[in-house]
Amino acid sequence: MLDAEAFDAALKESPDTTLALMADMARATDEKLRAAARRLAGRIMLDTARSGPPRERGIGRLRPVPADRGGDLDLDASLGTVAEARAAGRVPALDELTARAWARPGLAVCLLVDASGSMGGTRLAAAALAAAACAWRAPGEHAVLSFAKEVTVLRSLHSTRAPAAVVDDVLGLRGHGVTGLAGALRAAGEQLSRTRAARKVVVLLSDCRATDDQDPLPAAARLPELLVLAPAEDTEQAEDLTRRTGGRWAPIAGAADAASALTELLAR
Repeated sequence: MLDAEAFDAALKESPDTTLALMADMARATDEKLRAAARRLAGRIMLDTARSGPPRERGIGRLRPVPADRGGDLDLDASLGTVAEARAAGRVPALDELTARAWARPGLAVCLLVDASGSMGGTRLAAAALAAAACAWRAPGEHAVLSFAKEVTVLRSLHSTRAPAAVVDDVLGLRGHGVTGLAGALRAAGEQLSRTRAARKVVVLLSDCRATDDQDPLPAAARLPELLVLAPAEDTEQAEDLTRRTGGRWAPIAGAADAASALTELLAR
């Protein structure tokens, strides 16, 4: 049985080490330990991602608009206008009445997790925490894709899958194969093409070293906004990719940096 309180205490003292340990335990060979570790890891990742308030919510909201702009008539809000028009012996104009229409969601995010190399505890924990942070920042419209040679959709943009289930899938990733960065960027762009959000962001968790025969620059340049979270010890390609395509990047020295680095990039 895992001691949740002990892990919470360890997380405060040494977040990077504790998160990496949790990610490693989530892939333990012992089935009972693995299941318990995944449940605890999911909760810890989501709680850590929620350590600060989200700056934007990716959920469309109903807002009042003049009825001539569409939407559904708001009877309560329009009663006063109707009464005044009747008293004056006229029919109220549409632009005098109030309707409620859906506003565009503020933020849509697609997270790309590079699973082409060795997926040890630190990389897994950073990826899981980034997935949790994307769910927190854009709860209504966020996608999570992993990639090596091919792209795997862990959560499509308008899926109703719970964040905990997505985090669990991320913790189960196994690193392997070629880094097909261009294909992954195209897949992220396709996900974001489905949204009407005012801001569309691709978050790439990778060292950006493509190892297939496709140039990632054209695909990256076509994205509305690209943010890269790169391992602090290997940022050269991330710097080059974002410099040449108008994106932004930030280093992550440990797993615990993923959520805060994403927050800082989104705020710039």
